[in-house]
Amino acid sequence: QVQLVESGGGLVQPGGSLRLSCAVSGRTLSSGTMGWFRQAPGKEREFVSVRRWNSGTTYYADSVKGRFTMSRDNALNTVYLQMNDVKPEDTAVYSCASTYRNLILSSIRATSSYDDWGQGTQVTVSA
Repeated sequence: QVQLVESGGGLVQPGGSLRLSCAVSGRTLSSGTMGWFRQAPGKEREFVSVRRWNSGTTYYADSVKGRFTMSRDNALNTVYLQMNDVKPEDTAVYSCASTYRNLILSSIRATSSYDDWGQGTQVTVSA
């Protein structure tokens, strides 16, 4: 059984940095697709970043491109989201998700494409 556990959220000032972690159990970070999503109050959960393990390619939402970086540590079986130059609009519950499937590019942004989800970690950007 795949389990995803996020951590690292908290309160951060605009322009600051934060690193979120997603500890993965039940599978390795070598195939399929894995991503970060976020949901702000009153809004739908939206795509933030996705890694396609087979191709080794990472994709980012336009709103975070150049500020956020997704990475992994195979030894720890953990995926990270480094958040730099955060903005108030980044405030949301951030969740990691995975699927064994190698998703086509047009499907990576859809929450319905993913089979396993973590519980989420709250990120609040405020002065």
